[in-house]
Amino acid sequence: MGVRSPAQSRRVRPPRPGGFTLVELIVTIVVLGILGAVVVPRFSDTKGFDAAAYTDQFKALIRYGQKVAIAQGRFVFVRLNGSSVALCYDAACNSRVAPPGGSNSGTASTIANCGGTAWACEGVPGGLAVSAASTFFFDPAGQPFAGTDTPGGPTSTFATLALSVSGDGGAHNVTVTAVTGYVF
Repeated sequence: MGVRSPAQSRRVRPPRPGGFTLVELIVTIVVLGILGAVVVPRFSDTKGFDAAAYTDQFKALIRYGQKVAIAQGRFVFVRLNGSSVALCYDAACNSRVAPPGGSNSGTASTIANCGGTAWACEGVPGGLAVSAASTFFFDPAGQPFAGTDTPGGPTSTFATLALSVSGDGGAHNVTVTAVTGYVF
C-alpha cells in the first residue's frame, strides 16, 4: 500500500451520470417528426383498407353461398345490385339465407342497404364502388348459373364473372369462374 501523490488523486473522477446528450435527444425528436409527417397521413385515409377488406368480405360471402347450396342441396341466389351483395333462396330475395354466426357485419352501410343483420348480405361501404351489378345462382352441386337460366335446367349459360371493388385509386378484383364456381 503506497501513498498517493496529489496528481494521482486528481485523476480519479466520480462516475459520470447516465443519460442522453442534447444532440441525441434533438436527433430523436427530428426523426419522430419526419415519421409523423410521412406515416400519419397514410393512416387517415382508410379507403384503401376498406376496399381490400370489403373485397375479402365479398369473396367470402359468395363462397359461403356456394357452400350453403351444396350443404343444403338447394339453389342459392347471389344478388349483386351495386349497393350490396346478398344471398337468397329465390330470385326475388323473399327467402333470405341466414348469415354465418347469426349476424352479418352490422355496419352502417350494411344496415342501410340490407335492412338488418339477420341476413347474409353486406352493404358496400361509402366511398367504394362495385363495377358490375348482376344476379346469378348456385345449383345444389355448387355450379354457378346465370340469373337468366332456369333453376333446375340442364345447362348453365354462366360465363366467368369478373367484378372489381374500387375506391382507393386502385381496383380489387373478384372473379367467379364458370362450371366450378371457384371464387378468387
